Order: sequence, then C-alpha cells, then structure tokens
Amino acid sequence: MMNRLNEASSPYLLQHRDNPVHWWEWGPDAVAEAKRLDKPILISVGYAACHWCHVMAHESFEDPDVAAVMNELFVNIKVDREERPDVDHVQMNALHLLGEPGGWPLTMFLTSEGEPFWGGTYFPKEPRFGRPGFVGVLREISRLYHAEPERILKNRDAIRQHLAKTATGDGGTLSLEDLDRLGLRLAELIDPENGGLQGAPKFPNPPILEFLDRYTDRTRDGEAKRRLLLTLERMALGGIHDHLGGGFARYSVDERWLVPHFEKMLYDNAQLLELYALAYAETGRALFRDTAEGIVTWLRREMMTSDGAFASSLDADSEGEEGRFYVWSLAEIQDVLGEEDAAFFAKVYDITEEGNFEGRNIPNRLISGEAPAAVEERLTVLRAKLLERRSVRGRPGLDDKVLADWNGLMIAALVRSSPLLDRPDWIALARRAYRAVTETMTRDGQLGHSWRGGALIFPGFALDHAAMMRAALALFEATSDRAYLRDAETWRDRLLSDHRVAETGALAMTSRGADPLVVRPQPTQDDAVPNANGVFAEALVRLAQLTGTDGDRHRASDFLTRLTGIARSSPLGHTSVLNALDLHLRGLTILVTGNDGGPLFDTGLRIPYPVRSVRWLPSDEGLDDKHPAKALASSNAGPQALVCAGMRCSLPVLAAALKAQAAEMLMPGQKRDA
Repeated sequence: MMNRLNEASSPYLLQHRDNPVHWWEWGPDAVAEAKRLDKPILISVGYAACHWCHVMAHESFEDPDVAAVMNELFVNIKVDREERPDVDHVQMNALHLLGEPGGWPLTMFLTSEGEPFWGGTYFPKEPRFGRPGFVGVLREISRLYHAEPERILKNRDAIRQHLAKTATGDGGTLSLEDLDRLGLRLAELIDPENGGLQGAPKFPNPPILEFLDRYTDRTRDGEAKRRLLLTLERMALGGIHDHLGGGFARYSVDERWLVPHFEKMLYDNAQLLELYALAYAETGRALFRDTAEGIVTWLRREMMTSDGAFASSLDADSEGEEGRFYVWSLAEIQDVLGEEDAAFFAKVYDITEEGNFEGRNIPNRLISGEAPAAVEERLTVLRAKLLERRSVRGRPGLDDKVLADWNGLMIAALVRSSPLLDRPDWIALARRAYRAVTETMTRDGQLGHSWRGGALIFPGFALDHAAMMRAALALFEATSDRAYLRDAETWRDRLLSDHRVAETGALAMTSRGADPLVVRPQPTQDDAVPNANGVFAEALVRLAQLTGTDGDRHRASDFLTRLTGIARSSPLGHTSVLNALDLHLRGLTILVTGNDGGPLFDTGLRIPYPVRSVRWLPSDEGLDDKHPAKALASSNAGPQALVCAGMRCSLPVLAAALKAQAAEMLMPGQKRDA
C-alpha cells in the first residue's frame, strides 16, 4: 500500500501526496479495493484554499500514528471538491441528512460499496471544542462496521432513500407580481445597518443581490434599493475587500464585513464584478467603479494562467497562518510610509497599535467611509507602496487549475461589465480566456470540468456547459462573432441531451455517460455559485431573444415553466431561476441594423444587461422569418435600432432615443408577452 496522490493534477491533492496516509483518488479502483479488503471507506473532501482543511491535515493526516490507524481500518480517499463537485454534493447531502451542519473539511464514512452511512466535518486529533478526537472516531466506526453491521445498514438505507429523492414542482407558475412579493420579503431580511442577510457570518450571496436589484428596478422600492446599495458599499469598505490588491475574500466571520475568511475564490469575484459594475452604472459612485476595476486588476495580476485562462483560488493561509499575507502592524505601515503618511493612512484605514484582528490590522474603511477625490489620489499612492511591500511576503498558495464553470462566470462578468465602465480591454481579456478554455477542455463538442498540467477531468458537469454557454452568448452580443453563437447552441443541445432529466425537466449535475455515483445528483438550489439550472435558464432566454426563433422561445419557456414549479417551494434558494424568469417576462431585445450601426450598438450595450439582450444585424444578415422585427428590420438598410418586448417591437429609433424607448417599454407593471 502507498499514497497514490503523487500523480494527481489537483494542487489540493498534491498537498497531501507526502502524507503517511495511503490516500487514493476517487474512482472505481478505490471502491474495488474496499470490497476486496472488506473495509469501510473514509472519504475526506476539501479544497486548496480551505483553512480548516489545512488544520486537520497538519494535526492528523501528517501524523504517522493517526495515519497508521487510518491505513489499518479504512480505505482512504482524498477528494478536491472543486474537481469533483458531484462527489462533494452527494456526501454533503448525506451529512445534512444526518442532522449535521455542513462545511469543509468534509469527513464521511462509506460502506465498501461506496454508500455513505455517517460523517462530520473537522475532527480534532484529540477531543476538544466539544468534538470527539479523530482516532477515537476511527476506531468506533470500524468497530460498528464489523460488529454491528445492522446499525450501519440502517443508516445507509435511510440516507440512500433520501438521496434518491429529487426536487419536484407543484405545477404552479410565478408572475411579476409574485416576484415583487418575494422581493419585498427579501428586502426585509437585509441588515438595515450593515447590509447583507442579517447575522453572522456574512456571505455576499450574489444571486440574491441580483434578485433584489431586479426587484428594485421593477418597483422603484426606495428602501430596498437603499439596503442593496448599502450592502455593496459596506462590503467595499469592509475588510472582506482587499483594499491594497483588489478582489474579495470568501465571506466575513462578523456581521460588519470586517474580518474575512481570507481565501479568495474566482467565482465570488466574477459575480461581484457584475454587481459593482451595475451599481456604478446606476449611481456613478467612484467607490463602485474602483471596486469593480480592482477586481479585474487583481485578476490580471494574480489569477492568470500562462494561456490566458483564470486560476481557481488563493489560499487563506501563508507561512502556516491564516490571513498573514493581508494583515499589518502600525509599525510596518510606519516603516513603509513614514510617520506623516502612515498617520494619515492609519486614520483612514483603521490601523491602530492594538489592532482590529488578533493584535494585527485588517485595512478597512468602515469607519472613515469614502473621501473626496484629492484624498483618494493621495491614498492611491500610499496603497501602491504598501502593495509593493506586501508582494515580498510569503504568498498564499495559488490553486491554478482551470475550471470551465468558474471561468465561464468570469468571462461573462468581464464582457457584461466592459461597456458599463468603458473598459473595452476587458473584452479582449474575456476572449483570450474563452479561447483557452475551449481549446484545451473540449472533446467532440463536450466540455471537461478541470484542466491542469495536461490532465483533464472529463466529462464536464451541467454548470460547465451552462456557464460557458452564457459566456458565449455574452461574447456574441459584444462582438457579433457567430462562432460564439454556434458554441452556445452546441452546449444547449449537450445539456438537453446529456443532462436533462425527463421526469423533472431539470438538469442533473452529471452527464449520462459519467461514472455512476450512489445516486445521480440533481440539485436545483443555488450555492456559492448559481445553480446550473438557473444559469441554463438565463442562457436559454437570452438565446431566444437573440435568435427570435420559435424553437428557442419554446425551449426557454418550457424549461422555465418546469423550474418555477420547483422554485415556488423554496424561492430564496432559487434566485438564479427567478432572475431568469424576470428576464423572460420583461426583458428587452435591442436589434441594431445597418453596417454603420456602431454608435447605436454601443448605446444598446450600455443599457445594463439584466433587462436586455443586444444584437447587431449588418445589412447582409437577416432575421428568422417569424421574428417580430422581421419586416421592420428589412425596411431600411441604414443604421436603426428596434426595441422588442416579447412579440412586440417598437418603431425604429436612433441613438438619442434608444435609452428612452427602452425605459418606456420597461415601465413597472406593464404587461409582457411571454
């Protein structure tokens, strides 16, 4: 026996290749070994940026005595949850069914057939924190497995029965009025002083914030809008935001957004980029513009792979300590900036002798807030000096695997944000990343999920195809390059043929051709990322808006009808679906015709993306015969814009009137043709 992780591609698995534990990667060979030895399976799930995963590794997996017990009693499997979200989903659901709160590291015990029967999250090596010691847990689970198998089988059967249940809808539909009632309920859940959902810890929850943004756009609810903008403001001012390097940490452990859990994830920053660009487009506030641009600055500086794709995450830990890379003492600030500038910086960024975090300081502006432009110019120079000093510290680990779904989220965010902040260079950044993903991770029209060092996790999952489909449509809107439209149609067909489940109408996470798990996971609720069903629903709606064909309209309507029946039972867990429904019910299609339509087209793109799709039709490119704008688009070869809502289209307008025409057709409460 030996540790088999030396050939793994995942940086997280490679962190464990020198453990004395005889780790396997997830796969049929590990299950076959458990059957051969008649041993239960211990599966440990984590990810590279996870602080408590590192703690458990140092305490237990690197300890020869603990490893000896693990090797004697179990077949041990290490899983990177970012590489295998399907395995993680099944095991995490099993943990929830046991009445345990979720989290990582996830520690689950399985039968030799690979069926979960008990588990937990972090176990300390010795009993503490009210938790049993890990070695004691190992010995007791092994004893029960062999001496009292009936107890194990009872748990296994109950868990499997519940895991096999799939979400089903009540058959009802949702109207704009229903969405407004949900929006009002959601607004009341937002912390009126700090923003975000009330309590701690605080997560950004971007799909929920987008739902709130759509609600306030429909209803002009001033208090709800205040709470939404307050949330974005407090996050941007708080310690969850990296004021020196740009970008956001995963979440805040306190209710003020001060103390982050320091890992930085690509998917969080992709979704937040869109929200801050939208907030800037609406308010013109420099805080929102600078925050959005800071995310992209961080992305370019720290998250680019050599071929232009985007890496997955930055670790919470460096030099064996959580957050060490990001915190400061007052003396360090004085050493870099000198006494006068240090005093000025410290007053703005809450830097004190005693510190605001375990004797150190997390730079934040929760107390000082925004400042006049002249002050911000001075602060920009000081931040650059501190960033340069920080760059020589021991860096957090970079997980440089490329995930198709997370890259798709960031590509779409860059494209959608570009016209709102007048950053055409972001389109080039997005196109390069898109090319890197499609050229390295596609096999016969099907995407893989994870790419690193020449190794591809294949086939990909539903979210890989849905997120890249949405990215392709964003690029098609921005560039009019039909290759992106063809890619979107290919991934649409792949999702419908390989992932859609006939009984529910929703998408399964795994492809029909993937290696089977104990159940085929079919989640519909949003998690840290929007669910594949919500992303696909939005992509189907946008595709229908862009092509205007009967087939695309029917597919979008049918898929949303099935999903909204599911979403009715848990609406705040399905806000990505509800966001797609809002786009379906009231979204606009802006068609620009004529070879000289560039200024009109640019004006259309600057209308925020939640309420519109834009397509430029040169004179030699026509519409589907059944498109409602067919006759109008063909009547004039010169530049003009048509604004369509459902099956109704405006008369042609020019650039000066385009925004007004769009606003008129988006008046709250106006009926829409679905």
